Formats: sequence, C-alpha cells, structure tokens
Amino acid sequence: MTQFSELGLSAKVLSAVEDAGYTEPTPIQAGAIPPALERRDILGIAQTGTGKTAGFVLPMLTLLEKGRARARMPRTLILEPTRELAAQVAENFEKYGKNHKLNVALLIGGVSFDDQLRKLERGADVLIATPGRLLDHFERGKLLMTGVEIFVIDEADRMLDMGFIPDIERIAKLIPFTRQTLFFSATMPKEIQKLADNFLTNPERVEVSTRSSAAETVTQRLVASTGKDYEKRAKLREIIGQQDDLKNAIIFCNRKKDVGDLFRSLERHGFSVGALHGDMDQRSRMTMLHNFRQGGVQLLVASDVAARGLDIPDVSHVFNFDVPIHAEDYVHRIGRTGRAGRAGKAYTLVTRKDSKYADAIEQLIDRKIEWLDEGLDSLGAETKDEAPSRGRRSSSSRNGRGRKAAPANDGENGNAVAAATQTVAETTSSETGQDASNAEDKMPEMQVDNNSDGRGSSSNRPNGPRRSKRGNRDRDEEANTPIGFGDDIPAFMMVPGRA
Repeated sequence: MTQFSELGLSAKVLSAVEDAGYTEPTPIQAGAIPPALERRDILGIAQTGTGKTAGFVLPMLTLLEKGRARARMPRTLILEPTRELAAQVAENFEKYGKNHKLNVALLIGGVSFDDQLRKLERGADVLIATPGRLLDHFERGKLLMTGVEIFVIDEADRMLDMGFIPDIERIAKLIPFTRQTLFFSATMPKEIQKLADNFLTNPERVEVSTRSSAAETVTQRLVASTGKDYEKRAKLREIIGQQDDLKNAIIFCNRKKDVGDLFRSLERHGFSVGALHGDMDQRSRMTMLHNFRQGGVQLLVASDVAARGLDIPDVSHVFNFDVPIHAEDYVHRIGRTGRAGRAGKAYTLVTRKDSKYADAIEQLIDRKIEWLDEGLDSLGAETKDEAPSRGRRSSSSRNGRGRKAAPANDGENGNAVAAATQTVAETTSSETGQDASNAEDKMPEMQVDNNSDGRGSSSNRPNGPRRSKRGNRDRDEEANTPIGFGDDIPAFMMVPGRA
C-alpha cells in the first residue's frame, strides 16, 4: 500500500498530514499528487467522497513553498461552484498548511468586498473563489490574473449544471497560457470532456472509479410512496423512526419551497432538524453547517446546494424526499454518506410519477436498487396521480351540459350503475318536461319589449336562452338574428366586406 511519504510531498506537508491522522492516500490522491508535483496538467475523475480536495491541496502546498505573492496578483486560483465548497477548500488549506506562511484569500458572495480587497492587497498565494465574485473584483480593477501559476477547476460537472461555463472560459483567457491546470470532476459527460480538452494540455488522466458510480459502501433502497405531500412526510418519518443506527442524516428536496415545508413539519413532530438552501444568507448557511457537523442538529433538510463536495465525513444516512430529476445528482446526494470507507444508507421515496427518474438512476449506476417494501404495486390502483380529483367538475365527465355520462364500469356492478343512472335520467327528464310546460304558462308576463332598452327579449340575450328557476330553457326562434345584439344591429356590422 502506498504511503504519503512515497508521493514526493515536502516535509512540512507530510507533518501536517500525519497530525491530521492520515497515513495512506486514497486512490485519487495517489494517482494525482505525483504528476501534479511534476507540473503536469491533471484530469481527475472520481466519485464524491474519495478525497479529491486533498488531491490538489497537498501538491499545491509543496509547490508554493518557493516564491512570494505580490499585491492583487494571486499565485494560484481555485474555482468552486458554491460558497460552501469554496469555504471547505479554505479549511483544507488551513489544516494542511499550518506549517506554511501562506496568504489564503476567499472570494465568495455574502461577504464584504472591503474585507476581501484587504486580503488581495496583502498578496494572495492561494485565491479560492466562485466565478461570479471573482469577475466582480476583476471588473472593478482590484485583481490582476497575470501571475497565476496553478489553475484548479473543481466540481466541473456542477459548474456545467449551474451555468458557469461561459464565466470559466472568460477567466481562463485572463490567465497565462503557461499555467498548470488541475481539472477535477465526479462525473464526465460529453460536455465536460470537451471543456477539459480545451483547457488541458497533454494531461495525466486519473480515473479511479467507473463514471457516475455510487459508493459500494452505501446501502441503497427505494421506498414506495403516494404523491400526496402529507403522506410522503408521514412515510419519511416512519422510515426515520425505523433506523436504529441513525446518527445524523441529510434529507434532500428538489425545491427550496419543499425544504421549508419539510423542515417545519419535522420540527413540529419533535425532530432535531435544520434547513439549508440557496436563498439563505452566507452567515446562516455556514452556521447551520457548523451545527450539523458538531452534532447540534441531527437532521439537515437541504436542496442540492449540499449535494456536491461538502466534507461532512460521518453522515450515517441520506434520505431523498424527492427523486432527483437529473440522475447524476443522485450519485452526488448519496455520496454524502459512506465517505472514506465508512458504511452508509440511502433511502429514496418514489411515487408513480417518479418511476421514470428512478429507472434513469438505475441505468446510470448500472445496477438495480432494491425496494424496502413491495414497491409501487403495494400502493394499490389509486394514487394522487391516478385518482380523479374529488369535488371538481371535469369537462370529460359530462355528456352535454345537463346530464352526467354513465360510468364506464365493467361487470355486473358496472351494468347496475349504468341502469340506475339511466332510470334517474329518464325520471328527471319527465319531471323537467312537466315543469317546463308549467313554466311556459307563466312566461308571457316576464317578456321584455325589444325596443324598450335595446337588449331584446330573454331569447336574444348574449348568452343564449335564459334558464327558468325550475330548469326550463326558452328556444331562440329567430335563427337569423345575430347573437349578442338583439334586433338593434350596429351600422358598422352591416358594411359589406371586400370580395
């Protein structure tokens, strides 16, 4: 087994690694560190939770021991898709670079520009940034990119999902062509492969797992649920209560609104729960993550902002309250558990509507996921997606305007219902006809003179014949009269059109 001491790292870095309690590198670290120290470009592909961050932090610390940064001219640049990932990389530099005197600047949203500018003016050996905030500083003239020696693009597939690729291409043009580029991603779709080909020069490809694979240490299960929100929440609470080994868990939702709803529901039922989504300010997000790491909160309801690269090493369970629409997001979500060789469990609630997304996930990871119960067939024939809405009148459930259509049921029950419906319809029709004849005797005293107010009689109203209180309808005898005007037709309607 390879040791960190065999990878060519400096004595200062090795000392910090030993103090952190690590002796053996992960496969991605063992494959990426030696060529990175040789100043070669790296294309690293590994599933989440395998130590990609240390795979570029450790060689960067060794290479940065020589040289000094100048004001507003960083020596290295690391791009991250989210604030949390950027802050996590900064923590890695603090942990492994404690024997170095390096200036680390963190440029992310939600933090004062003035505080970030002061760090840049002192000279940044390491600049960690999200693309948007980095370009904001550059456009203000507070940042020069001509001194960057090492350029790191982390979580490239997430950058693609979030629409940062145009910004990354622009940033790459601001950096010297002679730079060293380290390109890391958990998955490698065709779009990311094309991007890597544009950014990298003769790279060392380090691929330590199959593409879009899930960790083997994670036990995965699908849980059948109806599409009704309150029943899904009840099912989730039931599954959580069945976990005797639950230490902490992340619960993923597709929408920020669902994060809030589920958080409030779990809180009302007495769970120790917190929430994390993109609309929260940076201070609240960091505080929530800190509380979750320290055990102050047992359950964390989150959107996909927590699915990528967050280093929370000892998460015992992941629950997908919603099936992710993009199958690759499933790999990242369940990658929050089972990290660094630990065992983990992942449960995904699936409705009939979500079955196609579950099939796409199984196709992506190339394995069947077992059902915790009997599957969707155990729900019976009626779910929210299939049952008709009660209390609503559907246009397809009416035959004409005043008579319900007979239900299309098979068997004796269906025939009995149809016969009963027919009997009721005939009885109603005869009663209605009698009421109509009685009503017609009284109608003359209700007529309105056509010339009195311009509206015409009840038979010439804009909406057609008027219904009496007993359900009678008058028929329009003047078929040639335009509906809506009565006998008084405006002059402009009489002008002949062009041939």
